[in-house]
Amino acid sequence: MKAIDIDVGGTFTDMVLTWDDRRVVAKSPTTPYDLSVGFLNVLHAGAAQLGRPLQEVLPHIEIVRYSTTVAMNRLIERKGPRLGLITTEGHEDAILIGRGAQWTDGTRIGERRNLAVQRKPEPLVRRDMIVGVAERIDSAGNVIRALDEDDVRAKLRDLVDRGARAIAVSLLWSFANPEHERVIRRIIREEYKSYHVGYLPVVLSHEVVGKVGEYERTMTAVLDAYLQTSIKFELETTWDQLRENGYRGTFLLTHNTGGSAEIFKTTASRTFNGGPVSGLMGSFHIGKALGYRNVIASDVGGTSFDVGMVVDASVRSYEFRPIIDRWMVGISMLQTTTMGAGGGSIAWINDLLGGRLEVGPRSAGSYPGPVCYDLGGTEPTVTDADVVLGYISPDGYFGGNMPLNRDKAVEAIRTKIADPLGVTVDEAAALVRRIVEQNMASAIKREVHLRGYHPEDFVLFAFGGGGPTHVAGYRADVPTAVIFPQAPVFSALGSSVMDIMHVYEQSGRMQFMAPVTEEIVIDLEAFNARVEELMRRARKDLEAEGLSDRETVFSVELDMLYGGLVQVKRVSSPVITIESDDDARLVYEEFEKEFADAFSPHVVNRPGGVYLDAIVLKATVLTEKLDLPTYPLEAADPSAARSGARPAYWPELGERRDTEVFAFDALRPGNVVTGPAIVEMEYSTIVVPPGQQMSIDQHALGVIEKEGGR
Repeated sequence: MKAIDIDVGGTFTDMVLTWDDRRVVAKSPTTPYDLSVGFLNVLHAGAAQLGRPLQEVLPHIEIVRYSTTVAMNRLIERKGPRLGLITTEGHEDAILIGRGAQWTDGTRIGERRNLAVQRKPEPLVRRDMIVGVAERIDSAGNVIRALDEDDVRAKLRDLVDRGARAIAVSLLWSFANPEHERVIRRIIREEYKSYHVGYLPVVLSHEVVGKVGEYERTMTAVLDAYLQTSIKFELETTWDQLRENGYRGTFLLTHNTGGSAEIFKTTASRTFNGGPVSGLMGSFHIGKALGYRNVIASDVGGTSFDVGMVVDASVRSYEFRPIIDRWMVGISMLQTTTMGAGGGSIAWINDLLGGRLEVGPRSAGSYPGPVCYDLGGTEPTVTDADVVLGYISPDGYFGGNMPLNRDKAVEAIRTKIADPLGVTVDEAAALVRRIVEQNMASAIKREVHLRGYHPEDFVLFAFGGGGPTHVAGYRADVPTAVIFPQAPVFSALGSSVMDIMHVYEQSGRMQFMAPVTEEIVIDLEAFNARVEELMRRARKDLEAEGLSDRETVFSVELDMLYGGLVQVKRVSSPVITIESDDDARLVYEEFEKEFADAFSPHVVNRPGGVYLDAIVLKATVLTEKLDLPTYPLEAADPSAARSGARPAYWPELGERRDTEVFAFDALRPGNVVTGPAIVEMEYSTIVVPPGQQMSIDQHALGVIEKEGGR
């Protein structure tokens, strides 16, 4: 297998190049002015490690998988086109009214505490760009009022005259009967054809979200319309670079559903959070191969800290209220938590809180980056603190290809942090590190405890450029942390084991089990008809990608709830279609088990009956998974891997002392490095503080625990 996996982060663009039995990793600074530049740079770096020019490598590559931050970047910058929204007459203000929690959607916990300053987000589509057309369909899909096509044409021209450059269409109950939305698209195409200079992108809400929820469905359509043009431009440029250099294979984008699909079959909203989900899926597959059922995936990048959980060898935990930026959406997204804490997070004194030291959420990014990058940055960051403390070598950073200016980092921390606090530079740098690690540890504890689990029952995977550097400080109550040789590019490695997956959802409440009598009453014919329709759509899309039924695994998940309760639980159906009451009983038993696990057995409410809220079909084409080699364990003495020593400040000891430095690649399975120690990787550094140790296991992975083991 020859494949390339790319993860475009806020600071670095990571790559894993699989060349048969060889795996090459490379990193390059992300170029926010044009992501394709950083993309091409990292491709050249990977090809150079193979000893070949890129033009000789790409023709042999079979597949390229790509996760991108374009969606988030464009939302943050608010650089989308002026949008027009066409909805049902009388519902023009629905997205402006929003849901009750819209005031705080997408804000940090600290911001939510100050309710007095909360404001609704600035709408992506202005009120004068929202029009209602004469039509109405009811919840059963029946046409109550026929669509007035003349009214549509008049209001469409009005939107274009006001400057609309993309149109979102979201009508009431369109997922139950999409005919009116399709007619509106036909009218737009008749008025503004694809070969005209003024061609208008059109997004229909029923095509992006086939579920109930007017606000969420409309906002998903609006976000897709808003982001489509910019993402299309970025990805077309990247695609052109690949083709010009000889690539002729498939170009896949990773999705926040846990799978990937062709660029031409991907909506903009599906790319949001693709990098963290890639890391989560990599943790799932590799954790399974290692025999771990419960894994916390932690990714410390340049701008953010991402946490995801694998529970009981499953990653079917979806966001209860999926939020993109400041808006709730209707798509199913795997649950991950992101906070502004990374190597580029800026340390600053908060004068409004009595001169308290804070770290993040602002980041220096890749340009100008931390002060030690010597590219014009003036604000001290976490990376600057690591350099000052002696944990990161100024001469060995980024594989030795990016010399750092330690003197400037020292000066920045002295003037901006140490002097205002009245402490030494070392103490100030240690405080920066301590605060960011406590923030990370709190995020992990909150994520684990709120889902009803104990950190002691998990193993922690630490990756990203800063994961190995900080994991000993943020692993909190998790007994064991695992570090991979590919840790700095783990999210790209994760996408290499992600399956090709399309997800199809269809709302429509059906009674599943009768109240009191507990009799199975689901309409089997209607249920199976819905599943067959979703499978028909899946086969059509897969055929367009050159994939057949023989390569595809279909699975069904169901959103179900008890009568009298509001908690909806998504469960994995043991059958694709329900052919008998016995099949239905199997489905119910799975629902009761998963519902009880999630919410407690005490709230299981059989007498209230059971309702089916939505059907989710997953069409999955399985990909090749990693094969983890096993090596014999050798002696514990790591001295053969010792590469030198350098002074480093250890707050646990209250002093700076000469510290042994080891090369990770030279450590052998069975070796044990006892803290304080520093272990250097090509694109990262492992910090082992006093009282902790790192051993190399039989798979050549680093395992950090308390000194002496558990």
